[in-house]
Amino acid sequence: MKKQVRRSDCPVNFALQTFGDTWSLLIIRDIVYFGKKTYREFSESEEGISTNILASRLAQLEADGILIKKTLDTDKRREVYSLTEKGLDLIPILLEMSAWSARHDPQTGAPQEWVAAVRANREEIIGLIRETVQSGGSIFVGPDSVVSKLARTDQ
Repeated sequence: MKKQVRRSDCPVNFALQTFGDTWSLLIIRDIVYFGKKTYREFSESEEGISTNILASRLAQLEADGILIKKTLDTDKRREVYSLTEKGLDLIPILLEMSAWSARHDPQTGAPQEWVAAVRANREEIIGLIRETVQSGGSIFVGPDSVVSKLARTDQ
């Protein structure tokens, strides 16, 4: 993997060089929001990332300490990706980006009730997302998703 040249010591530049391209953030989004874990699942995302770009971004995110790749115990031919602590620290950023988009994009796919829930209980929901993603879950997909957990507590 080619080492990037650091352009400056600006913290915004550091962030953009680490995870600021479109595809890297969408891979992180897929893990956090939809529970995707495999190369194939990432390749099936609606944005249509090409296979060479996907392989490159996964390798770069792993090299940057954002993702970790593991071989499945049950099938040594399959590899899964998950967020490291450094990657989990991006959850608040993803939530802020989603909230900003929900405010300014009239065609947003963001469920307004979700955006409102995050606004009302931001720190609590960030903690719940972090815990859920660490255990292999996601915000929207699966029986133990954050949305499912919140629905159970509302009853």
